[in-house]
Amino acid sequence: MADRFPSPFEIATPSGAEGWQQLYTYSSLFCDERREYEDGGFWFHDGVHWPEALTPWDTTFLEFAIASLSQYNTRHYMIPPAYGVDYRILNGYVYLSPVPAPEEEIESRVPLFMERAGFYFANWDRLYDDWLVKIRDLVKQMNELRIEPLPAMEDIEVITSGAGQGSGNQLLATYHRLLDLALTLWQYHFEFLNLGYAAYLDFFGFCKAAFPSIPDLAIAKMVAGVDVDLFRPDDELKNLARLAVSSGIDDRFTGADVAALWEKLGADDAGRAWIVQWEKAAEPWFNFSTGSGFYHSDKIWIENIEVPIGYITDYIAKVKEGVDLNRPVAALHADRDRVVAEYRELFDTDDDRAAFDAKLGLSRTVFPYVENHNFYVEHWAHSVLWRKMRELGGVLVTAGFIPEADDVFMFKRSELSEVLWDMYAGWAVGAPSRGPGYWPAEIQRRHGIHKALKGWSPPPALGVPPEVVTEPFTVMLWGITSDSVSAWLNAGEGSEDGTLSGFAASPGLVEGLARVISSADQVGEIQDGEILVAPLTAPSWAPVFGKIKATVTDVGGMMSHAAIVCREYGLPAVTGTAFGTKTIKTGQRIRVDGNSGTVTVID
Repeated sequence: MADRFPSPFEIATPSGAEGWQQLYTYSSLFCDERREYEDGGFWFHDGVHWPEALTPWDTTFLEFAIASLSQYNTRHYMIPPAYGVDYRILNGYVYLSPVPAPEEEIESRVPLFMERAGFYFANWDRLYDDWLVKIRDLVKQMNELRIEPLPAMEDIEVITSGAGQGSGNQLLATYHRLLDLALTLWQYHFEFLNLGYAAYLDFFGFCKAAFPSIPDLAIAKMVAGVDVDLFRPDDELKNLARLAVSSGIDDRFTGADVAALWEKLGADDAGRAWIVQWEKAAEPWFNFSTGSGFYHSDKIWIENIEVPIGYITDYIAKVKEGVDLNRPVAALHADRDRVVAEYRELFDTDDDRAAFDAKLGLSRTVFPYVENHNFYVEHWAHSVLWRKMRELGGVLVTAGFIPEADDVFMFKRSELSEVLWDMYAGWAVGAPSRGPGYWPAEIQRRHGIHKALKGWSPPPALGVPPEVVTEPFTVMLWGITSDSVSAWLNAGEGSEDGTLSGFAASPGLVEGLARVISSADQVGEIQDGEILVAPLTAPSWAPVFGKIKATVTDVGGMMSHAAIVCREYGLPAVTGTAFGTKTIKTGQRIRVDGNSGTVTVID
């Protein structure tokens, strides 16, 4: 077995992707200036958030996210054992490397963390209510940004109002304002998230110390059964399906495309009333990405309404069959309370039970944010940002700089400021800009590079692995463990008996036929009673959970969105198998044991 992963400096450029480095920020690349540090570190591919090759502008959210995460660890809350997470882009793919706090600093950081985190924990409800106000106001500000083509002549009101500035200045300022809001968004994102994980990890560590043999899943069960806004989009679909049946308009959803369906619904009062309820639900809840929310190419429900309409149609059929569409909250609570009672009884002293109760109570208080933020940031806010960027792309199309609005994502974030300046200067002077003669061919070249990068298969890790993976976020969120690192080094694809191992993410034991998919575009292929096998799942896939028996993913730990959502829907799941989609084929019969974290290919 190899003792290290490939060096990032040894990885070849895919054929057709020569010059790919020009698509990304210079500081995000592996480089000779940092070679000793980079080649001696451990870097893992983040397939949880960025499984595919990024386009240039889409790296904006990567850079904003990781910098914001890191500053809260390192500079705000002074997390004792951890600094931030370093990041690099290699052949268009994201690699991360957790940075530990120096051993000599850990002890001095503890009281600082207790003071700062303690303030948030003591005032969590008030601060979280304030957070919701802040995030909604930020989305409102983004929505209100006006992005319009530069006029042939400024309106007379620009003169008579004494504005002292024109449309060109406004367009440049608007783009910069959009970037400012995007960075502020990610600052808000991590205001609570790291603390939410920290509280759970504190409870997790307490339980492990008290009960060394306690399964990770048992600890996760104790905080299950939460009511979070991330499930609201799916709940709205179910409500619309129930309304269609109760209003007697359910037959209109059979076999109709969206345009034909809307025409049928608009024909009478019942149908029009249903549309009113649709519109109430759609904003904001259908600003929901079919993917992770980090790619402009992911479909958004509110912009591709055939996606939610398809889910509603499936739910209508289940309503008519008498199926209960509700999440099994009562059963989750009963199981949760049973597990809590069993372990609480094992403590020897009242003080130990009081400490257990306090840590569990804090975990349950903060845990909803771990999921709620995902809707407000990665889905709702990102949906608005993608739309604003496409509006900006439309302006550049009108000016002849790019052929299609989506080509705007082939510019780097800082590069786009230069492009807008070129357009503005030409407009201001009344002379040709360089862009229309330069950018169309360059954009075409970049599309070719990106296509070549998408066809490359990134290695799971680079560099020198740690002897033992102990960093808790790496284990809990990304699912990187000593066992998975060992499997990667061995290039293993399961055991000889056809068994894969991963995280026991959600309890249950089932057998069924596998449905292997690689992207959200294939979700429609899933049939009733199948077992979903995918690189990862997205929260917006929840409507298919009523069709499948279980879920298996390549990536993700106990606290990944896939694991949490599966637990909340009562769906057996094994996450972080590493090789599930490479080992299992559609149509094979498999056994998923969400209690032990194993997946077995039966035939």
